[in-house]
Amino acid sequence: MARAKLPPTIRQRRLGAELRRMREHADLSVTQAAQLFGAPQTRISNIESGGYAVSADRVRALAHLYACTDDQLVEALASMTGGRTRGWWEGYREILPSDALDLAELEHHAGTIRIASVIHMPGLLQTRDHARTVISDGVPPMAAYEVEHRVSHRLKRQGVVHGQSATPLTAIIHEAALRMEFGGSAVARAQLQHLVERGEEPHVTVLVIPFGASRFPGAGNGIVQFDGEIPKLDTVQLDTDHGSVFIDSEAQLAKYRTILDHMESCALSPSESRDLILRTMHEM
Repeated sequence: MARAKLPPTIRQRRLGAELRRMREHADLSVTQAAQLFGAPQTRISNIESGGYAVSADRVRALAHLYACTDDQLVEALASMTGGRTRGWWEGYREILPSDALDLAELEHHAGTIRIASVIHMPGLLQTRDHARTVISDGVPPMAAYEVEHRVSHRLKRQGVVHGQSATPLTAIIHEAALRMEFGGSAVARAQLQHLVERGEEPHVTVLVIPFGASRFPGAGNGIVQFDGEIPKLDTVQLDTDHGSVFIDSEAQLAKYRTILDHMESCALSPSESRDLILRTMHEM
């Protein structure tokens, strides 16, 4: 029996979406592009949906066909080719929703990561007990084995901000998240201690927005910005009750970059943030 074809990853879908935008900018239909490229129309459609693996040379050829003069963009797209990345997250494909795997793949390939969180600790900085508590509170409730699968996945994701090749991470956290005693005071104190320790690592910056901040842009939003090879290839992820939403249009990327910039400007310095976290921990 033939193995079922795996769905395209978020990286493959993004490559296809950028090639579609490039074609549309050239004012070419799928039919016209296929005729000029000497390929079936379905081939162009499948490339743009991420369902057909495309080589770096083919990306360059399509860019030439579409008269794209942005060499930096073309080479960045060429570097995204080569088929599916067989990352550790593929082991969760039959276990977790696809957006959880997409999130792990985005983190793996990001140049830097910037997170803004209001109520929950960023997943990349959570302890096991904190993660288990917040995941267990999902609606509808999950079986114990499902909770453990998600906890395991979340902790493995944290590998991107560990070790010699760690991805630089900036976490902008509202004081409200520090005060939430998920799992009880002992779990909450351990989480805050973990946050302090992680913030002392050279590639991790923890910034806290205090309750006394005179302004708070982006209030209520959980936002993550993943930097691509060039700004045009950045991705923003929004947390919702029904899963992750991924944004890659230029206008929306610009909007959320600005929101994150404003949120960061409202936060305390790293040392002041550390002091506030420690005070909060001792008050519990």
